[in-house]
Amino acid sequence: MFDDNGSFLLATLEFFIFLAWFMCLFWIFGDLFRSKDLGGLGKTLWTLFLIFLPVIAMLVYLIARGNGMTERSMQSAVDAQKRQEAYIRQVATPAPAQHAGPASEIAAAKELLDAGTISAAEFEQLKSSALRKTPATA
Repeated sequence: MFDDNGSFLLATLEFFIFLAWFMCLFWIFGDLFRSKDLGGLGKTLWTLFLIFLPVIAMLVYLIARGNGMTERSMQSAVDAQKRQEAYIRQVATPAPAQHAGPASEIAAAKELLDAGTISAAEFEQLKSSALRKTPATA
């Protein structure tokens, strides 16, 4: 297949160019379908143009819509970060405690004592503070 070093280097260069072209094509398709300023007909025409005349269409797309690609990409990243932060807040926020009174606090303290997390003196302290609370202050 490769009869000398030049043909191997040429094949490597061709492979690199093909891979770069393919990556650019995916970036353009991603930007095209992420774009909110184009309607369905515009996206369809750009897609057909990219399928039938890929190199020319890619260059035309980069010239015509290249400035907005970065803005749309950054806006997409900001939106994804906001959704992730909202999800983390939703998951990390404890559910409203169904406070059943001192009995639930003492039971929780007893579980900690049984697990060895707290000492007997700390358990007694938690128990006495739970018993001192009245329903009005809980």
